[in-house]
Amino acid sequence: MGANSSSISELPENEYLQKLSGSEPISENDPFWNQLLSFSFTTPTNSADLKLLEEATISVCKSLVEKNPRTGNLGSLIKVFLSRTKELKISAECQNHLFIWQAHNALFIICCLLKVFISRMSEEELQLHFTYEEKAGPSSYGTECEDLIEELLCCLIQLIVEIPLLDITYSISLEAVTTLIVFLSCQLFHKEILRESIIHKYLMHGRCLPYTSRLVKTLLYNFIRQERSPPPGTHAFQQQTDGGGLLYGIASGVATGLWTVFTLGGVGSKASAQLEQCSPLASQSLLLLLVLANLTDAPDTPNPYRQAIMSFKNTQDNTAFSSSNPHAFQINFNSLYTALCEQQKSDQATLLLYMLLHQNSNVRTYVLARTDIENLVLPILEILYHVEERNSHHVYMALIILLILTEDDGFNRSIHEVILKNITWYAERVLTEISLGSLLILVVIRTIQYNMTRTRDKYLHTNCLAALANMSAQFRSLHQYAAQRIISYTCRHLRRYVYVLDKLYFPHSHCSTLQHCFSTLSDNGEELLSLTCSHILRSYASSLFSLLSKKHNKVLEQATQSLRGSLGSNDSPLPDYRFWEMSDCLHVSETKLRHAQDLNVIEEVIRMMLEIINSCLTNSLHHNPNLVYALLYKRDLFEQFRTHPSFQDIMQNIDLVISFFSSRLEQAGAELSVERVLEIIKQGAVALPKDRLRKFPELKFKYVEEEQPEEFFIPYVWSLVYNSAVALYWNPRDIQLFTMDSG
Repeated sequence: MGANSSSISELPENEYLQKLSGSEPISENDPFWNQLLSFSFTTPTNSADLKLLEEATISVCKSLVEKNPRTGNLGSLIKVFLSRTKELKISAECQNHLFIWQAHNALFIICCLLKVFISRMSEEELQLHFTYEEKAGPSSYGTECEDLIEELLCCLIQLIVEIPLLDITYSISLEAVTTLIVFLSCQLFHKEILRESIIHKYLMHGRCLPYTSRLVKTLLYNFIRQERSPPPGTHAFQQQTDGGGLLYGIASGVATGLWTVFTLGGVGSKASAQLEQCSPLASQSLLLLLVLANLTDAPDTPNPYRQAIMSFKNTQDNTAFSSSNPHAFQINFNSLYTALCEQQKSDQATLLLYMLLHQNSNVRTYVLARTDIENLVLPILEILYHVEERNSHHVYMALIILLILTEDDGFNRSIHEVILKNITWYAERVLTEISLGSLLILVVIRTIQYNMTRTRDKYLHTNCLAALANMSAQFRSLHQYAAQRIISYTCRHLRRYVYVLDKLYFPHSHCSTLQHCFSTLSDNGEELLSLTCSHILRSYASSLFSLLSKKHNKVLEQATQSLRGSLGSNDSPLPDYRFWEMSDCLHVSETKLRHAQDLNVIEEVIRMMLEIINSCLTNSLHHNPNLVYALLYKRDLFEQFRTHPSFQDIMQNIDLVISFFSSRLEQAGAELSVERVLEIIKQGAVALPKDRLRKFPELKFKYVEEEQPEEFFIPYVWSLVYNSAVALYWNPRDIQLFTMDSG
């Protein structure tokens, strides 16, 4: 029997749920619990089924919220679960399916109830519901009732770290991880970052604290192992095979009990079929690990889970642990590296890789020492290559990973020694053979170009350029296409710069030819574009560049005030642009402001690209004849910018190289073949006196997290939980932490 709304809608009227949420207290020893917990089902996974379950659970929870202060039935249910988990490890060893089955079902119900409770009440109210006891008689739980939350949290952690992962324990292990996520989900319902949460306090102190390293280690190993969900027939509970649905009764004779209406996730469920191809436990464990690692520090102690992630070591590392960090542990780095390489298609795996490279020096050192670094870098490059298909956060994480890697000179050298063949996902050109370093350059430049034409995100292109800059001094044997793209991308911005400058300083010149070219031509039209730009440069360059050396602060101030007055005083402050039309400035338009903004951004990109080219020429000219060839091919455009006040210093070396090699080519005669030109370049590279090239400070950029990184990472992590968690659904209208289109 498949899932349908009518069957699920019957849940609120079910006699067992009505009793649980009713006004009658239920003792922990009541046979009712055996009846309630004797059900079997395939966990719902698709959003439609999960939404239906959520809606059905809400009505039960409303009744339980109202009656629980008098009945204490929530506490009784939790105590029943706690009592059954005490023998769970032995039950797993003895293959006691029934015991594990009922413990799982109890936890599933608790998780469903908690999810609704947490979404509809404060942590203080939730804590009160855990203290309510049965009024009919003395409680068997005694004075410990006030610590029932801590008892449950500690029990869940123990279940995760101590119960062996077998076919019959897979589902209860997954449910324990899911319930911990639900406990922490109170963050979803607050716009501000929670810094003093009751649940956080329980997890960072008291009985849960000693399990910190074991929990982090187990979650990491769950991610590493990628254990698939056991096939039907190997769970502690099995599906019925006689066509009567997914539910069946056990020997206690409750076939018509609570869950005869619960038939979710049956045959034909597309989401279930997809989950069979992956590991829900690995996915859920990684999400919980990311949530724990990004909890804010307590006022009196740092986040112990982040400390554990920052300090764990390789199993082959025999050095002593630091006494300053009690949460350190060891894990197999080779297995971790393999899992990270294989799982980079998901946001969460990329975020984990970022965290490990940024925060754990042991992992970073190990990764940089790998001789198969291409296994890690290629998936990251593929994320960036398909930038239009990825969310912005995933692209940021991939890019920052490259930036962190390029901080290491050894990495920058080694990637040019790794030769790749037939990169099938790179569609712009057939790459039968290319170095990893050249491919990295191609992908990063493509990402910058996409950003400049689509998203126009300054943060993105700044970090792209920083990664290229870090690599530039170690460029080696650049592929001819990579060298061509470095030069052509720079030229594209030089042309764009002239066009925007022309529109800003000479608004009535109406350079329609150039405007038409920029609006209709792609990289394939560079030759025509170059001819058009050269004509304009010869006409305007000297007058335009002379204007740039003058300052117009007073004019700028007046123009900004004029525009702000026309837009209204409540508008956000205008950027401080540097370039302005000298005449008619008091009537500057929004279009001029946009041109000025474009000009600033383009100039920053040009400056950085020129510095990257200069760094390569200064440090490894003799290793990169293809770059010199590409530079000479576009020399006319570069020569026009030698007098530009913002580029004069950096253009000295580039101009010297152009002049030196142009002279040698002229001496060699006309109509030279490509092979002959490259031969002359290689010979000239040896002959060029290195002391003639001006030395500049080494280009080095280091990634530094911004202040209060939790303002970015906590909403990001919870957006991943919201979108990716297995068998969890929250009403989007209840979410306060982020908007539905964030990430």
